[in-house]
Amino acid sequence: MAEISGAAERISVHSVTFHGAPLDELRRAWESLGVSRLSLIDAQLRQPGLTEAIASDNCSVESVFHLFESSDALRGVIDAAAGVGARVVYMLTGGRGDRTWEQAAGRFCDAVHPCLDAARQAGVALAIENASGLYADIHIAHTLSDTIELAESAGVGICIDLFHCWTEAHLGTLLDRALPRTELIQLSDYVLGDRSLPARAVPGDGVIPLEAIVEQALSAGYRHGFDLELIGPRIADEGPLPAARRARTYVADLLTRIGTS
Repeated sequence: MAEISGAAERISVHSVTFHGAPLDELRRAWESLGVSRLSLIDAQLRQPGLTEAIASDNCSVESVFHLFESSDALRGVIDAAAGVGARVVYMLTGGRGDRTWEQAAGRFCDAVHPCLDAARQAGVALAIENASGLYADIHIAHTLSDTIELAESAGVGICIDLFHCWTEAHLGTLLDRALPRTELIQLSDYVLGDRSLPARAVPGDGVIPLEAIVEQALSAGYRHGFDLELIGPRIADEGPLPAARRARTYVADLLTRIGTS
């Protein structure tokens, strides 16, 4: 693995950026990018050779994504995540069906509660992320405000996806409330007028005030990683690897400018 700076060590590139790539292709991407933190999807934890690859490449697993379905399934993911040394499992909650938000939130909290001790004993943090209302069939926390409320009720952490909350009113105040329990911050960008969903851009190519938000997080004592989740037509057109390389360079430079340890 190439030598990397202290700032760059906090950056992971989510494997969804290379969706469908086999393990050997992913390893070549990790090597090319010089990443030492990995962000994975739960299904990848069952991939033969993953544990050996992580150890051989001197990598650590920053996060694992899980679409919550049941307590039993989450326990299985916690065990698998612990097996590869993952730090956090972050989740979409599952959909609400015909329930109100409050009913769906209560159902999620009740279902997750039995897993909290298992996660603590395994040394794996649990979190939920904010995600677009376009995912209402598989998630209920779409604004950062709703995500904070649900996380506080469920007793879990937060994964902040800035792409889905940067336009919210009183964002600075929401971040102040969210950051003490934030386990991961996901970075991408948005070019005004882009309607080609999911419409993500390489950090630095758009208008999301990434530097101000990251600076607020670091000033508040945020000590975890910054995950690059790069998907959509802009990323595909450029190519996932060159897009990820530009993104990593931009964010590493940003962290260096701000000053991080």
